[in-house]
Amino acid sequence: MEVLTQVADTVWKYVLTIKITDVIDIAVIAYFIYRLMKLIRRTSSAQVAKGIFLLIAALWVSSVLRLNVINFIFGRAVELGFLALVILFQPELRRVLEQVGRSSFFGGMFGQSAAGSMETILAHTVIACIDLSKAKVGALIIFERKNLLEDAIKTGTVLDAAVSSELLKNIFYPKAPLHDGAAIIREGRIAGAGCMLPLSGNVHLSRELGMRHRAGIGVSESSDALSIILSEETGSISVAVGGMLKRHLSPETLERLLRNELLPEKTETGRAGALKKFRLFYKFGFKKGREKDAAKHQGK
Repeated sequence: MEVLTQVADTVWKYVLTIKITDVIDIAVIAYFIYRLMKLIRRTSSAQVAKGIFLLIAALWVSSVLRLNVINFIFGRAVELGFLALVILFQPELRRVLEQVGRSSFFGGMFGQSAAGSMETILAHTVIACIDLSKAKVGALIIFERKNLLEDAIKTGTVLDAAVSSELLKNIFYPKAPLHDGAAIIREGRIAGAGCMLPLSGNVHLSRELGMRHRAGIGVSESSDALSIILSEETGSISVAVGGMLKRHLSPETLERLLRNELLPEKTETGRAGALKKFRLFYKFGFKKGREKDAAKHQGK
């Protein structure tokens, strides 16, 4: 009992020495470790991280067992490890620094502009899907979310282009060199085109679904990405989320589904939504009106 009392007194003395700055210090370090672990888990760097942990464990074992030669070799490797980590994780470190500038810490200052940008991106995407559907042009558009699709982007042509309906239609034009693959949209920009995606492992899918649909479902199974698939045979529009395929969508349903999945709830109503609907109404209403006028003029 006395031992427990002494231990409790010692712990309490250490607790009394803790300052608010110590709590902040620990919280910041814990947050960075948490973000690093999340980054490692969702990228191909997980295997590299496992190798590093094994190297450190081998260094500790060789030190305990006094294996001098092995300990010397592993010790020199660890000394050069920091430079090796910077080289190995260069793409991931760059991605982290980019995400810091777009993180929620600055949401109060830049949240509205980001939401407005996504409104425009979705509007252009819906317009492109409608035109491609009418022309019965096959397409596969992927919206990357939290899970990075870096490996898939590397299989195609790396881009860094603003999203526009004209560019999306040109990418999937049948004679274009990048039409046979997926276009991946990352953080509001087209990151890659002509990208190869893993096929779905679901054996219960309909035989009517081709490779494009199976690839769209497959990437939604292995990540949290959203896939838009356009059939070149029927022109139907489908969306795959979480391994589930929603087929034969109308433009209005496609727009509503994209907004529900890719926009924050607070942007679903208000002036931004009204402006986007006005843009779509103006685009298609004015276009159809001109086509009717032209048909009447030819009839006369």
